Parts: sequence; structure tokens; C-alpha cells
Amino acid sequence: MVARQVHLVRHGEVFNPDRILYGRLRGFGLSKLGHRMAQATADDLAASGRNVTALVASPLQRTRESASPISGAFGLPVQIDERVIEPTNHFEGTVMRRALKNPRNWPYLVNPFRPSWGEPYADIAARMRAAVDDAFDSVDSGDVVIVSHQLPIWTLHLALAGERFIHDPRKRRCSLSSITTVALREPLAPRESREIVEVGYSEPAHALQASATDVGAV
Repeated sequence: MVARQVHLVRHGEVFNPDRILYGRLRGFGLSKLGHRMAQATADDLAASGRNVTALVASPLQRTRESASPISGAFGLPVQIDERVIEPTNHFEGTVMRRALKNPRNWPYLVNPFRPSWGEPYADIAARMRAAVDDAFDSVDSGDVVIVSHQLPIWTLHLALAGERFIHDPRKRRCSLSSITTVALREPLAPRESREIVEVGYSEPAHALQASATDVGAV
């Protein structure tokens, strides 16, 4: 048997007063509002009656902190998976509006299809798909929660939908502490031929979004 569903949870708001593109940098944890967002998502998962039997997170601080209230709600340890981490990005550690004015950075903007400024979209989709496949196989029943980041979740969404990877980052449907849910179209199909489909999207922390700052995602 396999998991019934896999829920891809994005982390909550990060404390980032300097509005830096934080990427994989250390020291960027949740803000006070971000902790409230993470708790709202944990509360929503618990209230929904979902039988969550495994919990996975990216190794970065903000995802581990976002996984903590889910861990408490379901009594589960947080398993770390490097494959669901934030992508690499040339502009990590910069303030984008300043970095884009520097001619030395312009060569990194020439190919938005790959993209030229960071980890290829195809590679992000492949590692996320592998992590989700393993999540389905990791339990005999129930659901699995994976706490990850905006671009990895959105890239997987595009791959599953058969859409082009190139996109406007401002139009990603993956808000802070949101839940993107996927399932197997045929749960008994062999892994090599299984089809993963998106079956739900929700924003448990929607009421907190108005006062949130969301500028550090790659």
C-alpha cells in the first residue's frame, strides 16, 4: 500500500527586515507572524481529520520551524530531505532591485527558460518528483506532509500540469503556509508508470497574509 495523499506545505513568513533574497543562507527563521502562520496550517491539518502518518521537511531553518507545530499536532518526528530544499540562485544574499542595476549581474538574466540565474527548473522538478514518489511509498496508509519552499512546490505543480516552467514569480499560486495536495490517479499502479495529480490547494493562513512580507523566495 501507499500514502493516500501528500500535502506540500510552504513555510511561513521569514524574519527578513532587510528584504534580502535569502535562498539557502543560514540564520533566516520564521518571524512571529510566520510562527502563527505555521500554527494555522497545523491546526487546519488536524481539524480536517487527515490521518498524517509521516512528516518531512527541507533542512533549512524556516521549514523545520514550520514543521514543528505539525509535528506536535500529530506526534510525528520531522524527517529531513535535502531534495525539497530551496534552489540555488546567483542572487542569493542580495536585494534584488539593487542587484538588477549592476551590469555584472546581467549575464545571469539572459535565459529565463533554464533559468540562467540558478538551478534548472527541470532539475528542481525531478528532485521534487522523486521526493514525492518516495513519500507515497514511505507509509502503508494515511497522508504524508512535506514542508518545502515556494519555487520547488510551484515547479512541481507546473510539471504535473504539463505546463512550461518559465513563469512570472509574482503570479505563483503558493502563498505562505499554503497547502498543495497531490494524490495518485491509480494508487495500485507500479511506481514507474504511476501518475501524480494535484487534487487540492488551500491557504489556512490567508487571514494573516495582509500583514506579511514575502520577498525572500528565489
